[in-house]
Amino acid sequence: MINLIITLFLGVTMLIMAGVAIYHKKLSVAIIAAGVVSLFASVMYLLLAAPDVAMTEASIGSGLSTIIFFYVLNKIRKTNDSK
Repeated sequence: MINLIITLFLGVTMLIMAGVAIYHKKLSVAIIAAGVVSLFASVMYLLLAAPDVAMTEASIGSGLSTIIFFYVLNKIRKTNDSK
């Protein structure tokens, strides 16, 4: 019963954060929202008894992708500031 409640909470939160990632005007907020979706997806994989997929999603999907997005955003801002 508790797994069902946690799964529903994670699913609804993922949908809300996906909407934030799509529709928010600030790119940094959208990047963080996408990272949260990926992090909650890794928790969902863990609840579904797929720990290898959960570890991969947490490290690459949530961690590395978010860092790369912020790096690229920083590079774009520096390029636009120099013009």
